[in-house]
Order: sequence, then structure tokens, then C-alpha cells
Amino acid sequence: MFIDVIADSFIDSIKLVPFLFVTYLIMECLEHKAGAKMQAAIRGAGKCGPVIGGILGIFPQCGFSAAASNLYAGRIITMGTLIAVFLSTSDEMLPIMISESVGAAMIGKILAVKVVVAVLAGFIVDFIFRKSEKNMQIEHLCEQHHCHCENGIWKSALHHTVEIFLYVLAVSLILNLMIAWIGEDVISSIILNRPIIGAMLAGLVGLIPNCAASVIVTQLYLGGVLSAGAMLAGLLSGTGVGLLVLLRVNDDRKENLRFICLLYAVGVIAGVVIEMLGITF
Repeated sequence: MFIDVIADSFIDSIKLVPFLFVTYLIMECLEHKAGAKMQAAIRGAGKCGPVIGGILGIFPQCGFSAAASNLYAGRIITMGTLIAVFLSTSDEMLPIMISESVGAAMIGKILAVKVVVAVLAGFIVDFIFRKSEKNMQIEHLCEQHHCHCENGIWKSALHHTVEIFLYVLAVSLILNLMIAWIGEDVISSIILNRPIIGAMLAGLVGLIPNCAASVIVTQLYLGGVLSAGAMLAGLLSGTGVGLLVLLRVNDDRKENLRFICLLYAVGVIAGVVIEMLGITF
């Protein structure tokens, strides 16, 4: 059984490689051509920051959430704008769903819900926590060791493909072993039938400051282990490397902790609401 699980997991994962590579190549082209314009747009967003941040955040760029963290640390954008970017960012969800041949309608619904939640949360956070903006400017950190943009789009796309393939393989292997050993019915009764617990657990996974978080959440949802609400909670709280950059560049530790709590709370609440309303994707 163990050998069969390993073989099935590897075969299922290797099938995704061509689709992942093409998707990441397109994403790299987008980032190189439009990245600077997107950052300029969010700099000048002003009071409309949460709207601009929520919309731009859905575009798959590995460096956008990191750039937003730097802009917030310099008080160039508001906390509401930053949380809107973080909430709408889906990290590796889009490439994985595209490679798994998930329908465009389903992907569109997920992204639309994320944008709505991001914009609403952004305005509420700005209304409650808005501070006077400082004129301090800071140097943008490229975080090249994460995006590998200095190697050109082909090498960068290949690096992302290999990295995410390994994550998908690991998650698929663990998931298939769990299902084979524990049983799908038992797993479903623990997570699927308990929306609040499922959303809380997925939200915690989403807070992992790494692309592994979105890979885990997306794969578990596509594998039928996570419900739609739990999946949304994990993807909303997931920021890729954005949260890691914020912790690095923002010296106010209490503010960082408050931000993490807000991010987690919004993700879980939105996930539970989606579950209670019976919304499916």
C-alpha cells in the first residue's frame, strides 16, 4: 500500500509540471512588465488604498505583498491598504488550480470573494486604526532570494516550478497516506463537518510565511479534505513572504502582533461566514 501511495502521488504531481511552468512563465512576464506600475498605483492610492490594494493583490506576483510591507513600514500606505493586499493575495493558489484544470468560473468566484473581503476589511481597519502618515521614505527591498527575479524569467519560472512541484508532491503524499491509513470519512468528520475548527486550523496554516501555506491549503481543498470556508480562511490569512518581510522591516513589534491577529481573525470569520451561508465554489 505504501509503495502504491508513493507511486500515485508522484505520478499525479509530475503531471502538473508542464502546466506549472507555463503558468509561472506568464506570471514572470507580467511581473517584469507591470510590477513597477502596480507599486506606483498603490503608492498614490490615498484613501482608496484598500480598493486598489485589494484589486491589485489578486494578480499573481511573488514580490507585491513584500513591496506593500515595505511601503507600510515607511508609512507610505495605510494599515488598511496593507491588510487588503495581504487578504487578496493568493500566492500559489492560482498556478496550482490552473495546473489541476480547475474551471475559470470557480477560480473567478474565489478571487472575487477574496477581493470583497479584502476591501471591506481594509476600510474597517483604516477607520479604526488609521494613523497620521509619516513622510519617511525607505528603500524598497527586492527580496530577490525569494523571487529569483535576477536570474531572468526562464530560470525564475523553472525555480518556482521545481519548488512548488516538491511542495505538491509532499502534500499529496501526506494526504494520500492519511486517507489510506485513517480513512476519508474520519478525516471529513473531523474537519469538513466542523466549520469553525476547520477554518481556525486552515487560518493557522495560512499564517506560515512561506509559499508552502497556500500549496497545503489549496491541495487539501482540491483533495476534499477542507471545506470551501476553511479553504478561504487559509488563503485569506496566507500572505506568501509578505508577512515575513513585514516582521523584518517594521520595528513596532506590538503593531506586527496586532496585524497578525487581525489577519487571522478576518480569515477565520470570513471562512465561517462562507460556511454558514452554504456558499460553494
